[in-house]
Amino acid sequence: MSALSVLLDHLPALWRGLIVTFQLTAASFAGAAVLGALVCALRVSPVRVLRALGTAYVEAFQNLPLLVLLVLAFFGLPEIGIQADPLVTAIVVIAVYEAAYIGEALRSGVNSVSKGQGEAARAIGLTFGQSLRHVVLPQALRTVVQPIGNIFIMTTMNTALAAAVGVVDLTAAAHRVNLVEAQPIPIFVGAGMAYGLIAAAAGFVTGRLERRLVILR
Repeated sequence: MSALSVLLDHLPALWRGLIVTFQLTAASFAGAAVLGALVCALRVSPVRVLRALGTAYVEAFQNLPLLVLLVLAFFGLPEIGIQADPLVTAIVVIAVYEAAYIGEALRSGVNSVSKGQGEAARAIGLTFGQSLRHVVLPQALRTVVQPIGNIFIMTTMNTALAAAVGVVDLTAAAHRVNLVEAQPIPIFVGAGMAYGLIAAAAGFVTGRLERRLVILR
């Protein structure tokens, strides 16, 4: 049986796995974006305790392997009485993990915004939270489009680790097909090309956004 026929015969199963990968990526990245904005706010807060909390979060999750966190959540949560669907568990864990990276990317953008912007916001009576939300973060986002895009690509690739805890994404689907056909090269090359196309599309979109939103100084 040719490599192409193997892929075509199992295309429905691989397609279902790809859809799950899309779901994992979209949901976990959206959650990471929200949580990452909160982490960024903690990191730039004028309150020392909040800054320390944000720093501890970033240091903890940037120095722990995602696979370890997935395994701990998948096997540990039932031990304390928390039952959740593997897909939901994977989404939450990946979002919490990627939030540390998004928070740092946003913080670098905040640091690139002129201090005068924040001072002007406070001068017209805005609180720290209001100035961050309405003045600083919108400008910071325009400077970190490419880094955020890179984190989106990293999130897409990291979703493959969810296969280790029972989520039938593209990687798990490819593994199941290989167990039947025993032709790993065409099967996993095909899966790898699908991941590559997602990454290329994300890179193209973020590149266009970066050029459109660039701030000329």
